[in-house]
Amino acid sequence: MKLKALNKPALKTIKSEDGDIIDCVDLYKQPAFDHPALRNHKIQMKPSVELGTKETNSPTYSSSKPVASQIWTKSGQCPVGTIPIRRVSREDISRASSPSRFGRKPPHIYNTLDKSDRHKTYSNSTRPKNRSEAIFFVVGSNYLGAQSNINVWNPPGVEKSDYSSAQMWLLAGDQLEMSEIIEAGWMVNPHVFGDNLTRFFAYWTKDAYRKTGCINLLCSGFVQTSKQIALGAAIDPVSSRGHEQYYVTVKIYQDLESKNWWLSTHDNVYGYWPSAIFKHLSQGATAVQWGGEVYSLNVRRTPHTKTPMGSGDSPTQLWGKACYHTYIRIKDASMEPKYPMPLAEFSDENQCYTTILHKETNVSEPYLYFGGSGQSPFCP
Repeated sequence: MKLKALNKPALKTIKSEDGDIIDCVDLYKQPAFDHPALRNHKIQMKPSVELGTKETNSPTYSSSKPVASQIWTKSGQCPVGTIPIRRVSREDISRASSPSRFGRKPPHIYNTLDKSDRHKTYSNSTRPKNRSEAIFFVVGSNYLGAQSNINVWNPPGVEKSDYSSAQMWLLAGDQLEMSEIIEAGWMVNPHVFGDNLTRFFAYWTKDAYRKTGCINLLCSGFVQTSKQIALGAAIDPVSSRGHEQYYVTVKIYQDLESKNWWLSTHDNVYGYWPSAIFKHLSQGATAVQWGGEVYSLNVRRTPHTKTPMGSGDSPTQLWGKACYHTYIRIKDASMEPKYPMPLAEFSDENQCYTTILHKETNVSEPYLYFGGSGQSPFCP
């Protein structure tokens, strides 16, 4: 039943050289419209305003290049009026603890952050025992968008029950917790995808990951409008240590007319999270985070998981070796994309995964390096 609900009838099927099967599904029959709040939803085909800023050639190092394609597109394209969806297999679902948990992160409560004492509030909040984050964050009110150029890697040796991501989060909620979260970036997630490829992903939840939301289109919610790009498809090429560096520009911005949250990369608009599935986020986000996350039952314990974050190298290694976010921007009521101030840093396990903010010169764009190897002499 779960498989049938996820794999909608295809008008065309594309077999990718990386093993994925991409189904071209009628735009109006995509999983989003199984959501009770979207039964009579009218699709918005494009944002009413330009998303963020065009200035995405930010890396000052000459060999940073934007990721241009997804592997499956070498094997074909979806026709007009359809969207590409990565097909789910029975084996994929069988790896989940239950079919209802497939494609979902375990619960994670983000306490509402006190702007005046960010570090203390973050470290004292009830951090989950199965996640380790190394992040930069800004807290305010009414953020209407954010973006980042995320360095793309394939961290080696992500363990089969773990995942490792490099991403951006936008959060909103009430006085107690930030329960509504939208996020996007890249991840290696063998538990969901059955391999260790680096894949683009998007996620949403409206109850702190308890019962709502999922990765990509593995539940109803996100409305895809693009026929060019598939959520969950493998990213190619990826960066290599000391050699060519690649990045993906991720933008999440709210449409002021519809209140929908649009997701785009470079000049490609994926689609949107409809405002109808949220309560707090429809009014804007309260916090934005940039960084990485490792999920494992073996974080915060000995022996620690060997799953790396970012490139797997320490942020102290800097460009060409460590993973980074750069050209980070937020949009507030002024409607002008701006560098977030004041920017704070936080790591759950500083000895395992950490952060470093680095600028080549006083006037150059900051690079937000993050990551780590996981288990090591410093992180036993």
